[in-house]
Amino acid sequence: MSLIVHELCVSIGGRQVVSGVSFEVSDGERVGIIGESGSGKSLTALAILGLLPAEAEVGGSILFNGRELVGCSDRELAAIRGDQIGIVFQEPQTALSPLIRLGKQMTESLRIHYTLSRTQAKDAAVELARRVGLPDPESIVRSYPHEVSGGQRQRAAIAAAIAAGPELLIADEPTTALDVTVQKGVLELFRELSDETGSSLVFITHDLAVLKQIADRMIVLDDGAVVESGTVDAVLSNPQHPSTRALVAAALATSWRRPAVGE
Repeated sequence: MSLIVHELCVSIGGRQVVSGVSFEVSDGERVGIIGESGSGKSLTALAILGLLPAEAEVGGSILFNGRELVGCSDRELAAIRGDQIGIVFQEPQTALSPLIRLGKQMTESLRIHYTLSRTQAKDAAVELARRVGLPDPESIVRSYPHEVSGGQRQRAAIAAAIAAGPELLIADEPTTALDVTVQKGVLELFRELSDETGSSLVFITHDLAVLKQIADRMIVLDDGAVVESGTVDAVLSNPQHPSTRALVAAALATSWRRPAVGE
């Protein structure tokens, strides 16, 4: 698998929101994209998937396995999404339909890209639920999103994203809405799936502590542009850009904060 983003630019309403972003993701690599809110992280991910608003103008190049995605039709991109590139969004409550059982949503990409019987789809849903660590898979696949916990909803969303065995998984702030304990379990799941399948991962976050747990390399965005990149250890041991130093300072402040005695 190879993803090469070169001089990606995105303009919406005449305002440039992503400016000349370039990075590469190799086969089996886990790359973190980090930055404050509004830095262009999610827009970069949506550009790769062809999910930007209709009024967005995209320039530059996005090569996926040697194929240029910029300029592809919606139909061409739809054939890639789910099958070759999967995505997990920040809030599973909104990413999942409240009116459709989890099992059917988990197997949506399989049913779009492949012909499955009802029995095959049901068996696939149960196996996916088991694979992402959901309890009582047979019951979970018959449940609606509101009937399970937030952490279980996110695991169901991950199951839906990996169902067709994509070579690249893009996770856009997938742990932000989760408490610390659940967040840890979801991060472990991402690592296990990446190791198990050899798939590549682009993990988007504003939280440096989360990025350190999941990524091999990191890209720092600020105001729509890449301001620093490299291996996680190299960047964090000697951050050069003020935005990176601010992220490091914020992470250190969080790690040092402790409840006062009696709280």
